[in-house]
Amino acid sequence: MNAEKERLQNPEWKKWGPYVSNRQWGTVREDYSATGNAWGYTTYMDALSRTYRWSEDGIAGICDHKQRLCFAFSFWNTKDKVIKERFFGLSNHEGNHGEDVKEIYFYLDNTPTHSYMKMLYKYPINAFPYEHLIAENARRSKNEPEFELTETGIFDNDAYFDLFIEYAKTDKNDFLIRLTAINRSNSKAALVILPTVWYRNNWAWGNGTYEPELRAGAPGSIEINHDSISIKRLYARDPNWNILFCGNETNGSKIPGTNSEAKYFKDGINDFLVHGKEDAVNPDKTGTKACFLVNTELEAGESRTFDFRLSPHEMEDAFYGFDELMQQRKLEADEYYSIFQCEIPDEDEKNIQRQAFAGLLWNKQFYHYNVSKWLKGDPKLEANRDFKAHVRNREWEHMQNKDIISMPDKWEYPWFATWDLAFHCVPFALIDPQFAKDQLRLLTKEWYIHPNGQLPAYEWDFQ
Repeated sequence: MNAEKERLQNPEWKKWGPYVSNRQWGTVREDYSATGNAWGYTTYMDALSRTYRWSEDGIAGICDHKQRLCFAFSFWNTKDKVIKERFFGLSNHEGNHGEDVKEIYFYLDNTPTHSYMKMLYKYPINAFPYEHLIAENARRSKNEPEFELTETGIFDNDAYFDLFIEYAKTDKNDFLIRLTAINRSNSKAALVILPTVWYRNNWAWGNGTYEPELRAGAPGSIEINHDSISIKRLYARDPNWNILFCGNETNGSKIPGTNSEAKYFKDGINDFLVHGKEDAVNPDKTGTKACFLVNTELEAGESRTFDFRLSPHEMEDAFYGFDELMQQRKLEADEYYSIFQCEIPDEDEKNIQRQAFAGLLWNKQFYHYNVSKWLKGDPKLEANRDFKAHVRNREWEHMQNKDIISMPDKWEYPWFATWDLAFHCVPFALIDPQFAKDQLRLLTKEWYIHPNGQLPAYEWDFQ
């Protein structure tokens, strides 16, 4: 039997995957305003310092099916005003055509069990034009085209890095991780790479007290200490890279109206690098968010590879056989998709179809939204709802979602939508019929369907 088809017989292979959203800010779940202004309550810049309540976001992020532990890449070109922890885009109020991601990235490959995954992010070498994008799109009417990132001139003279991100599972919960960085410009350029691991914050809201820990292990490793996670270490091939630690906690000095007893905050790594604040990271090398600090420079046209591994095992050499297994998973992915493409003679058409499947698979997301808790608020996170006015989803207090679902798009539409999900199940039925069946059944579960039999529409208004 084909290796990927055999893996599909065991649901354990899907318990870890690309389930981290590209955007959690600006969603209904994170809106605790009185007026229901989801786009204004947590903005792109707020997300740097505000801890999310319900889910996490990141670049090429992976996590377990309950999103207790997350891994993603962050980058800094040493010129931006913030490190790039998540893709930038315009809110519904900022874009002349509504919400609009303003980054360039491509999903290149993925398998149904996520045994092999690949994507490409084109990261500018020069300072990202945040203000230019916001101002020009605000100036344009809805009858004019959107002002895109490529129009700002940021990619002139090929002044960007191609960042290829690959994952290959050695087992159900053991990831080989490879970043290939290529300087496409005609001059040397600095790049800071931050492979980051962190816990979703389940302890700050007053409903639980268990706080897991990350700490420095042997050279080139971060220890992961959580009582219900099988992965125990993040390894770097180079043992000499420094490790930075902070907490996945809201920085109350930057987010008005919030308080935290923590000393180290979600933006600690950013403040350490961008603003030189050495006290923003924990010198004791512990926390709930941590990363390897990879400072490098790439010559014009140079390509360089950086390897990491998330594993449940303690190993002296975590990278033994790394290249061979990465290649094996690629070949197994080719073999799996050849089953569905045997009647397609054109190689370009095969590539288009395969990237379309990759887009579907990369856009799976951990979706967590307990409506009754969200409406009432938590002991330490007040919900200032104006119930005399319109409050979303008041008739759907039974909804308590904590599932992996197919998203319309993990940036421009990272919320539950029945209509889109159902249509996604048509192509999913070809490559992973069990997932398609499970998704459709999910809609009729008692924690989704209304007691009156109505299916929920979409997160902005389930009615």
